[in-house]
Amino acid sequence: MKITFLGAAKTVTGSCYLVETKSCKFLIDCGMFQGHSKENLLNEEPFSFNPAELDFMILTHSHIDHSGRIPKLYLDGFKGTIYSTKATKELCGIMLPDCGHIQEMENEWTNRKRQRAGKPPVKPLYTYQDAVDCMQLFNSSGYGELITINDGIRARFNDAGHILGSSIVELWVTENGEETKVVFSGDLGNKGIPILRDPAVIESADYLVIESTYGNRLHVDNSNKVERFVDIINETIEKGGNVIIPSFAVGRTQEIIYDLHQQREKYGEKLKKLFNIPVFVDSPLATSATQIFRNNLDCYDEEARAYVENGDNPLEFPGLQFTQSPDESRALNDRQDSIIIISASGMCEAGRIKHHLKHNLWRKESTVIFVGYQAVGTLGRKLVDGAKKVKLFGEEISVNARIEMIDGFSGHADKNGLLEWIGKISKKPRKIFIVHGEEEVMGEFAGFIHEKFNIETEIPSKGDSYLVNARRAVESLEKAEPSYQFRRLAIIELMETLKEEFDELAEILKSELKQEKDDLEVDELKAKLKGLEKYMIDILK
Repeated sequence: MKITFLGAAKTVTGSCYLVETKSCKFLIDCGMFQGHSKENLLNEEPFSFNPAELDFMILTHSHIDHSGRIPKLYLDGFKGTIYSTKATKELCGIMLPDCGHIQEMENEWTNRKRQRAGKPPVKPLYTYQDAVDCMQLFNSSGYGELITINDGIRARFNDAGHILGSSIVELWVTENGEETKVVFSGDLGNKGIPILRDPAVIESADYLVIESTYGNRLHVDNSNKVERFVDIINETIEKGGNVIIPSFAVGRTQEIIYDLHQQREKYGEKLKKLFNIPVFVDSPLATSATQIFRNNLDCYDEEARAYVENGDNPLEFPGLQFTQSPDESRALNDRQDSIIIISASGMCEAGRIKHHLKHNLWRKESTVIFVGYQAVGTLGRKLVDGAKKVKLFGEEISVNARIEMIDGFSGHADKNGLLEWIGKISKKPRKIFIVHGEEEVMGEFAGFIHEKFNIETEIPSKGDSYLVNARRAVESLEKAEPSYQFRRLAIIELMETLKEEFDELAEILKSELKQEKDDLEVDELKAKLKGLEKYMIDILK
């Protein structure tokens, strides 16, 4: 069989792997790219294969960086079956239409700008209705259930412990009377995540495709994460500020609610203060997702199920409110009292969270708490990395608010968690493909794997193909050249680099102008900047 890596290759988003056997073609995941402009542009590019020729697809979980281009796949001709777990199917039923709605809203804004510039309108990547329509392709299965897809392919979903319904996929492919087993880890969960079970142990694999989001680092000791979380909130409330929590509507939001509920006795007085503060989950998507959590108790760990069986709802607590309409969301920023707002998206790239940041980032008494991974190029990553100013809706906002990151809520296994999971595989893979990570992280993680297990690793680039069978893996001589590898992507990347360098230059020059300089030096500097301005105008012409 041939495996081609079309996404999450030397990057953290856009998971997509094309598998071709003698009898069929299919995908594992079809996610959106997120982060820099050059990566967002990849979503618009045509697929490097004909979607109509795919026989089926297997989806590891519902997060948009794994599922977000399914409606586009459907629009471009794919009509095969999408295999997933029941919870993944139900979550996609709300997440993909929500993503389609965002595409329409952002496209409307883009077309208004194009109209003013005299340019023709463009279509959104897909619409709300497109996303609803593609749901007819889904076919759900339970954990541990062996699925016979055709004479040569069997698959099984195992609990990945990442979000509700997330799965590790075991794939058996028979060709020429020989069976090869490939395991796709999906996103592996952090051990001890509230509500969910720890990632399942896999007995064997000929080849392993594994994520590496936190492959070179350890999570900060999370035993006191709730206490630290509550302390930060109480300190902010005492100053009269708001607490803004950019959170993935599916997964982290429900886990935060559960953790606060679970610890209400241990941190009694501290939590008592918090429970007197209004807590708003400002996301219709999170509201629907929370209901799906309530309807899938079979995915819960023993502790969470025990709460429910005893009549105690771990996804509720005093003061918790869900906002639905845009008007309700806007009203939150008009309030004079201190409140806590949990809102999507978790990386601050879209949705209502951007409005709440606009109203709070400039306030030194407010706090923004991040509880999940922030991809390079996203607004969330810029804030975590210490940006002093950011742009929101075309307006430059000073970052005066307190910015905090609490690793303990992360849904991804860290370096030790990933290595421990590999270590539990009885029959080790002969080769491990490392995906879903930043390039530097992948290189370090590969070193850890070699040192601990002496297993050969590969770090595929986008478009790399490998021929694999039960005996060996060979990098294909045929290099896939997806259409998105155009020169314009390199130009966009260069533009982003120039922008960063220009911003840095501006800060240096501002600082120098504050110092004593004679008129001649100032005039020389002005002349150089005028020359730069003229050159830029000439380029635009």
